[in-house]
Amino acid sequence: MRSRYTAFAVGDAAYLRDTWHVSTRPDPIEIEPDLVWRRLVIVDREAGGPFDRDGVVEFEAFWRQGEDRGSLRERSRFVREDRRWLYLDGDLR
Repeated sequence: MRSRYTAFAVGDAAYLRDTWHVSTRPDPIEIEPDLVWRRLVIVDREAGGPFDRDGVVEFEAFWRQGEDRGSLRERSRFVREDRRWLYLDGDLR
């Protein structure tokens, strides 16, 4: 989760594509150039350990866009394939 947040923050669409499950990955992956991600807080997690095949991470990410400020809170599902964690989908809170 932290690496994907960083990828959004620096605009690394290639990394996001590489870590997004093919069954749910959008094409293209759009990054808003004037959206600045400021901080990530992990609120909760379920499973996602070294022997798990799936996991859930709930987070809140804080942003700024011009004079506007806000946050995005999501409960994200991840799956492990070939020893790599992939983002599957998420529910906004």
